[in-house]
Amino acid sequence: MSETVTTTAVDEPTLSPAELAPYIQHTRIEANATRDDMIAHAQEAITHGFNAAMVSASWLPVVAAELRGTGIGVASALDFPAVGVMTSAGKAAEAAEIARLGATQLDIGVQVGWLKSGMYNEFREDIAGVVRASGLPVKVMLELPLLTDAEKEAAVELAMEAGASFLKNASSGQIETANPTSVRYLVDRARDGVQVKASGSIKTYRQSLELLRAGAVLLGTSAGIAIVTDTGDDSTVSY
Repeated sequence: MSETVTTTAVDEPTLSPAELAPYIQHTRIEANATRDDMIAHAQEAITHGFNAAMVSASWLPVVAAELRGTGIGVASALDFPAVGVMTSAGKAAEAAEIARLGATQLDIGVQVGWLKSGMYNEFREDIAGVVRASGLPVKVMLELPLLTDAEKEAAVELAMEAGASFLKNASSGQIETANPTSVRYLVDRARDGVQVKASGSIKTYRQSLELLRAGAVLLGTSAGIAIVTDTGDDSTVSY
């Protein structure tokens, strides 16, 4: 099972940039990353004390070995970056393999088309199959901007019924820039024991603090170092 993740939202703007590190899932998922790149990524997570290193499944053995015994989580993503393209059986099988390779947390894409088609049982079971197969805390990327108001409500409920540990506003900045409004929407609907992760073009310390104050307890970003050193450019952030 997973290590303990951050569970308390920030309610006062008193954290320094460096103090945001335990809330950040340090992300590097790109096609041309090398083994040396991934080792360096893991070492950055250790140096700064990030919550987890988020990496592609193919690099899990390398990153898990680097992080073993450090208390830093090993996270990976499934049915991503092209979300909703895998079969449910394939997704469950890959989830089990990801857990075997050393992941302690798992983010997954959802079948948006099934939701929009009213295939609620299939949508729920797609998520539930991953939860059962992996045995890991599962964070569900809901792609809120692609959904109607009614679909958003359904997606949140179905994800929680399926056993999701975290609700996530979107898979990336291509879908949505993480913002306090989306975070609060999910926080207001989360049941006891279900938490919120924000994701999508999170680039600066001030933006990160806004998201945490809105109720997120995790931030997925490839700009973790810029955030904890307060070197990100706030002019590049727009909601």
